[in-house]
Amino acid sequence: MPYILRTNHLTKTIGGKELVKDVSINIKKGEINGFLGPNGAGKTTIMKMLTNLWKPTDGTVEIFGETLTPKSYEVLKRMGSIIEFPTFYDHMTGYENLELHAEYMGYYNHGSIENALDLLELSDAAGKPVKNYSLGMKERLGIARAILCKPELLILDEPTNGLDPAGMKQIRELLKTLCAEYGITVMVSTHILSEIESIADTVGVIHHGRMKKEIGMKQIEQMSLAYIELSVPDQKKAAYILSDKLGITNFKIIEDGQIRIYDSQFSTQELSKILAVNDVPVAALGKKAETLEDYFLKITEEVKA
Repeated sequence: MPYILRTNHLTKTIGGKELVKDVSINIKKGEINGFLGPNGAGKTTIMKMLTNLWKPTDGTVEIFGETLTPKSYEVLKRMGSIIEFPTFYDHMTGYENLELHAEYMGYYNHGSIENALDLLELSDAAGKPVKNYSLGMKERLGIARAILCKPELLILDEPTNGLDPAGMKQIRELLKTLCAEYGITVMVSTHILSEIESIADTVGVIHHGRMKKEIGMKQIEQMSLAYIELSVPDQKKAAYILSDKLGITNFKIIEDGQIRIYDSQFSTQELSKILAVNDVPVAALGKKAETLEDYFLKITEEVKA
């Protein structure tokens, strides 16, 4: 099975408004897929269709090689998910909520609840009512519930909501472990690009309800352009020196006084000296490389154009 999850021209319209249109997704078994897009791009809408919470207006969803239908109960048993904010029975303890979920799923693997709580560092809070949990603890309990039954496919919608930086790092490490050691395929949506850059194998960029790009992170790294970033108080004068005096044409003017110079035949030291000689003060100058955020912004800026 080359792809564990595929959508074919997926479309959802509600009240005459097209939330997503013609979205095709392809996720291979055993990879971490980053589903990227700003808030309101359509990420949650698609994930609701992937988990059978919403029915597509048009198009199909294929999971484990089967087309998803309202009766795909066995397929759904092989999945774990968090869509939007996880909800629980607040008067029950964290342990009891997971125990109820295991009963509902017909999963009776000894020690699985304890293991899930331990992985999310919730063992000490397992006996406390969920109403006493913080937002971050509820988010972690939701992930514990999603992985409790050892799913083959894990779908997480903005799983780091409410988490501090240490909690975000913990979730990143957990997702890598689940993929590498348990063979779980992960699809995780986020609008925080730095959260996915270090762990994703592939990314899909959605914007205004349309899939703009599916690409492997290795491809992005190979495409990544090294450049010199120049920060100056007078962009116009600096740009004039670069183009008319030095013959540099491959550069881009960014806001806040920044200029990115690509394929320059000059070193940073030479540029600094030449600009100084031509009375162009330099606030900062250094070599950099494009990140996933740069790539994402490039894709979404093309959409606006």
